[in-house]
Amino acid sequence: MQGLPKKIRTIYDLAALAGVSAATVSRALAGKEVVSSETAERIRKLAEEHDFQPSSLARNLRIRRRGAIGVVIPLGHERGQHISDPFFMTMIGCLADELTERGFDLMLSRVIPDRPDWLQKMIEADRVDGFLIIGQSDQSQVLDAAARNYLPMVAWGGFVQGQTHCSVGTDNFLGGRLAVQHLIERGCRSIAFFGNVQAIELALRLEGARAAVREASDRVKLLEISTHLEAELSGAEIAAFLDTCAELPDGIFAASDLIAVAAIQVLAGRGRTVPGDVRVVGFDDLPIARLSAPPLTTIRQDIAGGAAHMVEALLKRIEGKQTGSVVLNPELVVRAST
Repeated sequence: MQGLPKKIRTIYDLAALAGVSAATVSRALAGKEVVSSETAERIRKLAEEHDFQPSSLARNLRIRRRGAIGVVIPLGHERGQHISDPFFMTMIGCLADELTERGFDLMLSRVIPDRPDWLQKMIEADRVDGFLIIGQSDQSQVLDAAARNYLPMVAWGGFVQGQTHCSVGTDNFLGGRLAVQHLIERGCRSIAFFGNVQAIELALRLEGARAAVREASDRVKLLEISTHLEAELSGAEIAAFLDTCAELPDGIFAASDLIAVAAIQVLAGRGRTVPGDVRVVGFDDLPIARLSAPPLTTIRQDIAGGAAHMVEALLKRIEGKQTGSVVLNPELVVRAST
């Protein structure tokens, strides 16, 4: 048994074999230029010959990394929503693809913000290398407060002048304006907006809708109805609104595809057709938009592109670099509901 070579288990074993320090081995395997190319190549060949793989856990400890990213869904304005919401699932899937390709694990949290320091407590727990926040909800001030002293955090959501935190998201104002302009072009003169504007993104969509109505002069009126994002609740709220209408609106701008589909179902239950009696536009362009009956006209958000921007910005921030917010262009996707 004395003739068997010693098993190379650590960088210290490899360093002894190569006749260099463990620090030199670490730098060589990491591709650091401070090690000469000849020495680095010799160390890499020895590592390959002995089937040595450096421990990612050990490397993370040396560079004070956890190897995980916190993905957080704050629900201050819609406490009944679940992670199974189609928008969340789509965004989480895109973020997971981006993160795993870069060697990070994903730690998912759904948070009901019952206290203003909820995010600070998560940061202080120091379990992840940074945070990706899906939606600002009504927690923009909390995100701003954390961002003043904590760099590795990026939120998906709307951008407003003066915000401190870094955000990536759609131009929601433009999206809302495009949606209502389209309804007006289709001849709608009484347009109902359904959504919960406690969230920044939805509030900006409503502002865009208002702008489109102002541009149309006195020919169009906009009815604003507060509606939950949960399908069951939004359907009941839409039905309750329609019960009070002496005359149905001829157009609906829903702040999400889920609300739009709920509206179509409520109208169908009353014997009303879409787009015959009412034209409907949603927001998001989730798969459900293409599968609804009729297929839904909607404002498309580039969710996959947004996820890539978020992860790219977060990785730069983990390295200590500042990044600016990103505002993506929305796209009107016209289908049979209008």
